[in-house]
Amino acid sequence: MSVEANYDAAIIGAGQAGSPLARALADAGWRVALIERKHVGGTCINEGCTPTKTMIASARVAHLAHRAGEFGVHLSNLRVDMSVVRERKDLMVESFRAGSLRGLEKTRGLALLRGTGRFIAPHRIGIVEPSGASQEVRAGTIFIDSGLRPRIPTLEGLDEVPYLDSTSVMDLDAVPSHLLIVGGGYIGVEFGQMFRRFGSDVTIIQRASQLLTREDGDVAEEITEILREDGIRILLDTAPIGVSTAVGGGIDLRVKNALAEETLQGSHLLVAVGRVPNTEDLHVEAAGIELDDRGFIPVDQRLQTAVPGIYALGDVKGGPAFTHISYDDYRIVRANLLEDGDATTDDRLIPYTVFIDPQLGGIGITEREATQQGRRIRVAKMPMSYVARALEMDEARGVMKVLVDVETSQIAGASILGIEGGEIMAVLQMAMLGKLPYTVLRDAVFAHPSLSEALNNLFGTI
Repeated sequence: MSVEANYDAAIIGAGQAGSPLARALADAGWRVALIERKHVGGTCINEGCTPTKTMIASARVAHLAHRAGEFGVHLSNLRVDMSVVRERKDLMVESFRAGSLRGLEKTRGLALLRGTGRFIAPHRIGIVEPSGASQEVRAGTIFIDSGLRPRIPTLEGLDEVPYLDSTSVMDLDAVPSHLLIVGGGYIGVEFGQMFRRFGSDVTIIQRASQLLTREDGDVAEEITEILREDGIRILLDTAPIGVSTAVGGGIDLRVKNALAEETLQGSHLLVAVGRVPNTEDLHVEAAGIELDDRGFIPVDQRLQTAVPGIYALGDVKGGPAFTHISYDDYRIVRANLLEDGDATTDDRLIPYTVFIDPQLGGIGITEREATQQGRRIRVAKMPMSYVARALEMDEARGVMKVLVDVETSQIAGASILGIEGGEIMAVLQMAMLGKLPYTVLRDAVFAHPSLSEALNNLFGTI
């Protein structure tokens, strides 16, 4: 049976932009339809930040337990129970998801519609419910927040082996004896170190000449050495060419570099080669929207598509796929539609943290990008082994690197690879938001002993 309903706004996807926007619009008196085909909360709560960082916390405890003797603390009978790790992760996800759902359900004027939404016309959306029933909603304003999913590469034999992606790898009930990871990006290195700490042998296969290709080469090299120190095998400039089930079980992965071919044998295979937008089922052409060559939805600086009254928010629009960016997209739209504002994405600072250990916190431009842009910069760089607090904690791996604009003396970008690198990065972000010259941090009085006081010495190198 088909049912029609009219709304002021329809939102496709209950992610970290769509859900708070639905509540804000409804609280402002709009009639809102929020369409979600699976779980509220989006990638962050269900497959991304919440579950992965919960498991990474378990892996860090295992790592510290293994190192306990170095601190004079002696443990015995140490083991990892993946069923408990997974249960803890699942409980955390369910708690966050339930909280998000409760907030939506108690919001007056908001209808949460379960099913797959697709455009019929610019302001008409058809919804196929899980039961097979269908309905149609009409709305003057439409927001697309459909997110991303793991990209599955074209690899000979891949469809014939039981490979894992960034979602299914978190549901393993036992520690893999040898985890092969195709892809050396943020996802690959986080899972690689995590499972190494749980007890797996880990091999990362990366086509490019460095891990984390967005990062400067010197930072990526530091990360590579840390992971190798942790016992992870890393094959750079190496391409996977085929995969098959090994005799007796497991995975045979054939790889090739400039010198030779090799067959790697593992118990499990994780494919971590990026993510693609969930746009193939949206039928955006019915709305008059054209996707870019990678399947993303182009928007302007106010997040509007080329079709009046239709917006795209979060990961589906392209650009950095971070939860905090999705949430800021919501704030931009809220400001402009409900507060008569003029908010844009222009000059938006993009902070991020990669939750390897030690963390990599980044913000602003890299040295490579500064060179490409022809910007005159000075580089402040200092190893974490110069930081008293890091030495006291026996967590002195990594490096701090900050770029300073020659003309303004303001911070242009930073890569902080070190214990709590994301938190140190946030201190630099505050200075960037306030447009402070680096000398303010160089001469500031920080508490001793703390990690942030390292900024005194770091900027003293300029």
